[in-house]
Amino acid sequence: MKNLVSVLVFFVFLILTPSFSFAQNQQDSTKNRIETIDGNEYIGIILEQTSEKIRLKTDNLGEITISALEIKKITPITQVLAKDGTFWLDNPQATRYFWAPNGYNLKKGEGYYQNVWILFNQAVYGLTDHFSAGVGMVPLFLFAGAATPAWITAKFSIPVIENKFNLGAGALVGTVIGEENTGFGILYGLTTIGSKDQNLNIGLGWGFAGGEMAKNPTINIGAMIRTGPKGYFITENYFIGTPDEFVVMMMVGGRRIIKRTGLDFGAVIPIAEDMGGFLAIPWLGLTIPF
Repeated sequence: MKNLVSVLVFFVFLILTPSFSFAQNQQDSTKNRIETIDGNEYIGIILEQTSEKIRLKTDNLGEITISALEIKKITPITQVLAKDGTFWLDNPQATRYFWAPNGYNLKKGEGYYQNVWILFNQAVYGLTDHFSAGVGMVPLFLFAGAATPAWITAKFSIPVIENKFNLGAGALVGTVIGEENTGFGILYGLTTIGSKDQNLNIGLGWGFAGGEMAKNPTINIGAMIRTGPKGYFITENYFIGTPDEFVVMMMVGGRRIIKRTGLDFGAVIPIAEDMGGFLAIPWLGLTIPF
């Protein structure tokens, strides 16, 4: 428990200390990101916009003109101007860590598809700015019709202090298709401290399976720290109290943003009294926004 408290203090210090990543940065919320149908992105100030074209002032290319027929999407952005002149855009994957959610929510109309090691599939959609829902499946039926886990999920978020302190609550409810009496799930609550780029999340969850609720809650502690314009350090940790022993599951790694698509990589490290030695399971996931 003392080690747990020390870890919490360390991450709170990093997240709440302005000088850690952005002390010398300048805020600029006047620019837009323009995505074109050929896959290019341009960031700058819109000088002129008509039904036929947009004239954009960029830092690297100067003034450019883009045909309206070539534009796929225009997004106003709140960005950070780094010392070297590189734009650090808003976090496009801010609502979760490797798997666990945090107190931030998708905007209405936003969504993402998540895949981990090909088999784990999940899609989540923002129904409102404060409520999102999704479905997931591990399609084992593809392998000789094996029983297939499937689930639905929902989360409600409340921004207590905008971009600084969020609360959330949600549930995951599922079953194993092809078997009887296999209902499972978890009810959880979340507290997230910090911005979308640097935050600490503490969650409590009560799992249930076979009609029985767990007597002890599972504690989840996650953190996200931005390391560069497109990189993040991520850790997600579970403290599980079972009737027989206390189990810890650590997840440590990072995320790389590739044109708004998130590539997650890291390792899952289970810790239990009866384990014979050190074990690290690789994690590789992909999140595609829509």
